[in-house]
Amino acid sequence: MTIVRAQKRPCEASVTDKYPAKFKSSAIMVMHSISVFMPVCVLIFASCNRKEDTVMPHDSTKQQGRPLGNASPLPNAPDGFVLISEGAFQMGDQSNPPIGTADELPVHTVNVNAFYLAKYEVTKALWDEVRTWGLAHGYTDLASGDFPWILGDGKAANHPVFRVTWFQVTEWCNARSEKDNLSPCYTVDNAVMKTGTTEPAVNWLANGYRLPSEAEWEKAARGGLIAKNFPTDNIIGHSEANFVNPDGTDQPTYLTGDQPYTSPVGSFPANGYGLFDMAGNVREWCWDWHGEYAVGPQTDSHGPVLGVGRIVRGGGWDDEVQHCRVSFRDMAPPDYLGLDLGFRLARSAVP
Repeated sequence: MTIVRAQKRPCEASVTDKYPAKFKSSAIMVMHSISVFMPVCVLIFASCNRKEDTVMPHDSTKQQGRPLGNASPLPNAPDGFVLISEGAFQMGDQSNPPIGTADELPVHTVNVNAFYLAKYEVTKALWDEVRTWGLAHGYTDLASGDFPWILGDGKAANHPVFRVTWFQVTEWCNARSEKDNLSPCYTVDNAVMKTGTTEPAVNWLANGYRLPSEAEWEKAARGGLIAKNFPTDNIIGHSEANFVNPDGTDQPTYLTGDQPYTSPVGSFPANGYGLFDMAGNVREWCWDWHGEYAVGPQTDSHGPVLGVGRIVRGGGWDDEVQHCRVSFRDMAPPDYLGLDLGFRLARSAVP
């Protein structure tokens, strides 16, 4: 059966994106039944049983894994990051009955190694700072421009950057790593990826900046809560995040000027791990290709080897509330550009 993602509002589809509508609006073939979406602000309770089983990770052969568990004490979290401790969590739609789409199932245990995740989405100011450095050091593909509708945009310096492709983001991560004297994570033919659209290999042992895996992202978004639909509870409102209600009403505080209606990063309460905007504002690129979940427990999973789109998580300012759930899975081609698509940084917690 075909799963059709919820449609983007028509007034935005023809103006804001490289494609006529969000990639998630296309028909995505998944051989499961469709679950019913959640009404806004309805309490959903679900059970969750933790497991400690571990199996071989469901990883790409282009990824260099790291051993489970860190033998040496971990350093303190870098400035602007929080440490997400090693441990298992339940990944997927844990509501009972399920309220998500079929690709959010089955619920499965994932044991995730310790890692660092940025408290905030990458801002336009930070993007520009690293891009300026990168242009002088061989990173010539990094997008730039002035609002509106130019690549590498942000509505203001303290708003999240948007209209950046997955490829540009991985290159930007390498540029910031080199700028900060860290080891870049992404390579092509054993050379640091600086330009181009060749899929890179990723070294999970490097201490530089990178995108989170999908499993890392969901564990972090849950904030230590079990079986909740959003980063802070089972319900969410406009005082907790920047999103669109099912009736089409935007977050009123930031409904100003032209689209996009993003908000300054950190404008809403953090989750239990101290992470901001894990629901709403802009959707966030992850490392993984989209694919069906593997059956059974996983260890530090990094997704399938191939897919039709890269994982996008968190929902954005023009997404309805169901797309802001912590288990909701979206995807986009790696060259996709959108007014509500940005990213946040991760780093491996290596001694």
